[in-house]
Amino acid sequence: MWKHPKKNDFPVGQVRHYLEPGPIVLISSKWQRKANVMTLGWHTILEFSPSLVGCMISSGNHSHHMIRSSGECVINLPTTVLTNTVVGIGNTSGAEIDKFAQFGLTAEDAHAVDAPLVVECHANFECRLHDDSLIEKYNFFIFKVVKAHVAQRPKQPKTLHYTGDGVFMTSGKIISRKSMFRPGMI
Repeated sequence: MWKHPKKNDFPVGQVRHYLEPGPIVLISSKWQRKANVMTLGWHTILEFSPSLVGCMISSGNHSHHMIRSSGECVINLPTTVLTNTVVGIGNTSGAEIDKFAQFGLTAEDAHAVDAPLVVECHANFECRLHDDSLIEKYNFFIFKVVKAHVAQRPKQPKTLHYTGDGVFMTSGKIISRKSMFRPGMI
């Protein structure tokens, strides 16, 4: 029989180490003919149809102004091959350097937005700002995905998941329960 683990009190300010393990993404933007890319871990799916994604982008971040001004971005999904690039991008400011050039990334024209796709990423999701009502108070952008591009292989890419304090984990073993799944329940 499975035993329940003993639990200890935990600092409330550190719960993100357990709740934030969604994949790290690179958010690309473009404003006034200047492109930028940033590392982001604070995002969530809000709706399936239309496809809505919420992202917390700090107002102190260079991309915040660019995305707020343009009303669009591309959410790019890197794999573990780009780990050092992801960290480097997250530790620099696009106000000071051209991150695409600095980190050897290829910017490709998107189909539905002006922000560039990051070619080296496994997937690219072109987004337009859908709801800006939470930006002023919480720096929370709600985007509608208007075009999606995903590599055919691998079907389950190895993605990075940030747990805080410079520590990442990777996506792990796939556990399928398709036979038990009822659409709309999870």
